[in-house]
Amino acid sequence: MSASPEETVPASSWAGRQLRAFGRFWWDFLVGETPELLVGAVLVVGAVALVHHGGVARSVTEVALPALVITLLALSLIRAKRTGRH
Repeated sequence: MSASPEETVPASSWAGRQLRAFGRFWWDFLVGETPELLVGAVLVVGAVALVHHGGVARSVTEVALPALVITLLALSLIRAKRTGRH
C-alpha cells in the first residue's frame, strides 16, 4: 500500500511559508522585471562610495551619483524600447 502524495510531501510550517512570502515580496520589489536596474544601482552606489573613500572631493561625488543614476535609467529605457517591453 503506497502513501498518498499529501502524506509524502512534508507540510510547510507557518514560519517557512511566511519567510518564502517575505523573500518573494522583496524579490519582486527590488528586481521585478528589470534585474539590470538593481545590479546597476548597486554598482553605482558602490562606485561612488569607493570614489568618496578614495579622497575625491565631496562635490565630485555629489555630481557623479545623480549623473550615473540618470545614465543607468536612460540605458534601461533604451534597452526596453529596443526589446519592446513597456
